[in-house]
Amino acid sequence: MTTTTNLGSTPPVNSVSPLTWVKKNLLSSWFNSILTILSLLFIYWLASGLLGWAFTQAQWGVIGANLRLFFVGLYPESLIWRPWTTLGIIIGLSGLSWGILTRSRSLFSRTTLIILSILAAAGFAISIPAGIQSSLILLGMLLLLVVGAVAGRQIGMRFPAIGSWLPLVWLVAFFVMLWLLEGGLFLRPVRRDDLSGLILTLFAAVVSIVLSFPFGVLLALGRQSSLPAIRWLSIAYIELIRGLPLLGILFMAQVMLPLVLPPNVRPDRVVRAIAGFTLFSAAYLAENVRGGLQSVPRGQTEAAKALGLSTPLVLTFIVLPQAIKAVIPTIVGQFISLFKDTSLLAIVGLVDLLGISQSILASPKYLGRYGEIYLFIALIYWIFCYSMSLASRNLEKQLGGRNQ
Repeated sequence: MTTTTNLGSTPPVNSVSPLTWVKKNLLSSWFNSILTILSLLFIYWLASGLLGWAFTQAQWGVIGANLRLFFVGLYPESLIWRPWTTLGIIIGLSGLSWGILTRSRSLFSRTTLIILSILAAAGFAISIPAGIQSSLILLGMLLLLVVGAVAGRQIGMRFPAIGSWLPLVWLVAFFVMLWLLEGGLFLRPVRRDDLSGLILTLFAAVVSIVLSFPFGVLLALGRQSSLPAIRWLSIAYIELIRGLPLLGILFMAQVMLPLVLPPNVRPDRVVRAIAGFTLFSAAYLAENVRGGLQSVPRGQTEAAKALGLSTPLVLTFIVLPQAIKAVIPTIVGQFISLFKDTSLLAIVGLVDLLGISQSILASPKYLGRYGEIYLFIALIYWIFCYSMSLASRNLEKQLGGRNQ
């Protein structure tokens, strides 16, 4: 009897029908069946109430009428082209980065197309009350994202090493966008304290994240330093800041920061708030990075030193890349938390996204429109936080990490 085996054939794929999946996962026992029915009833009750309110009672006109206030706040209307240009730079670079980082995979998967369609529909639904001009600009932004992604993929396939230059490109673009928003150098200046709405939220979050990351890395290295003075100073700072509430640190930064600076130096309130966010976030980032440092085997450090590498080179090229790669999810989680914590700017007298919503609700014309406005703000926060989470997962894939 002769048995032949096709070594090149692929293993059979076990396809499971939807009915079989439901029986196995939702109705496998009487207890699971009861839980499934109760959960479906609760979801139906919650969804029917929310959808009924959204389509019959909610007055979404408050969103369209105040769309400019949500995004640019009290920014001078005659200079509104600057925020639009800044948004175009962000979307264009996002498309290029997306195409470069996903050059080896499908650019427009089914999930990506669904997300783009939902964003386009939501953008048009929101911008229609603001006028046809805003709708056309948003359509142009969406096309810019797609064109940038296609161009970025072609560039990435032709120059694979260009991905390592993306952080530098974003850093240069940040200063260009800051120049556009604040003016100066042939442009009409705009006071930093006059920034409000989503612009202020993004400005405070981005600058705080950029500043707190290297500070947190230095604190983590200082906590593991062999020099007692550096080690104990780092420990004292981390434990002191982690034992204080963020709101208290923000108030101290607003009141006490000018007292420790020279008399002729008076930073803006926005700068003081950014200093408070940076000091607070750096302490938590230091502990996250320290966890990554402890995960790197000591033998790699000893092997690198045996090859003649100095301590700074060992930390820069051997230890830190592995440590940061191991704690990317926790670092991004801290960044997301910092982005959401910018809502505290409204408490210290700055008109961020939450502050501008409170100003709108204070108008007699929009009394009682809490649900519509707060749901819209929650959607904005969710979009940015989910984008950061999605970017971190893609970064883990690029670095070869596990993606749960």
